[in-house]
Amino acid sequence: MNQARSDQSPGPGIVMPIGGAEDKIGRMTILREVIRLAGGSAARVVVISTASSLGDEITHAYLQLFAGLGVSDVVGIRPENREQAGDGALAAAVDRATAVFMTGGNQTKLATVIVGTPLGEAIRTAHARGAVVAGTSAGASICSEHMVSFGSGGSTPKFRVGQVSQGLGLLSGIIVDQHFTQRNRFGRLLALVAANPAQLGVGIDEDTAAIVSAAGRLKVKGRGVVTIVDGADVVTTAYTATGTQPLMMSGLKLHTLPRGAVFDLNERVLLSAPGLTPELEPPRIATLADVPQDSRPRTRRIAAEGAHTTTAELRRRPAST
Repeated sequence: MNQARSDQSPGPGIVMPIGGAEDKIGRMTILREVIRLAGGSAARVVVISTASSLGDEITHAYLQLFAGLGVSDVVGIRPENREQAGDGALAAAVDRATAVFMTGGNQTKLATVIVGTPLGEAIRTAHARGAVVAGTSAGASICSEHMVSFGSGGSTPKFRVGQVSQGLGLLSGIIVDQHFTQRNRFGRLLALVAANPAQLGVGIDEDTAAIVSAAGRLKVKGRGVVTIVDGADVVTTAYTATGTQPLMMSGLKLHTLPRGAVFDLNERVLLSAPGLTPELEPPRIATLADVPQDSRPRTRRIAAEGAHTTTAELRRRPAST
């Protein structure tokens, strides 16, 4: 595997929120990318499984997965309360890591246990010195400064359909939501952006990652898409609605980005995407002088273009009576 930059390289590292349910038995594209960015076989990985209800089972599963991808230095930690998150041994494990990986589960529990503790500060420090910080599902949400703590699904943005709380703040200016398409969280993200229009809404599908560089460039990897909602110019009733009233929202910008697409989170613009038509030359105006003298139109081909059936198929049909 390719080697990541050395621990001494200046500047923050990659933040990699994953939409949950990343492939763990096939190609494991997302998990392989975590390891590649963290230094390949030389990576030092810490798995934090606090959010999960599966206990040691999920911790051991990720230890085995990363070991199977060629990493020999991988440890799991699972603080269950803020006192345990203050244990110096846990912070020391993060201090030497080239990658921190946070599992899925309950993001409110994860934030309650680690945000503002020595362990939480160790994760922020690791990111600042260049370590990769990746998280799946709940572990993705907590990367935000404004973290989605809970809410219901559905396509329609409604008043109080979701709530945010403090996350680790590794990604400022964006709200990350996960299992986005699969659990139909479009309305929830819209409502949160309506109430926080300075924040970009970033919804990440399952088995999909948003790889965010220190420069604020987001690249999509995986099977699904990353949906970005820009409410900078939104006009909304978010501050006058009551109960569970649907919100009026106008002036949003929406981006759906498949794998390979690159988006600038700072400038809020698409930079590139596979299959995107390149900038065209000025339009051409054809005249008879441009037509080769000896050419003849290919009548059958021209006649068939855009038709549901080809000319040959039409000729094979019996005449109607």
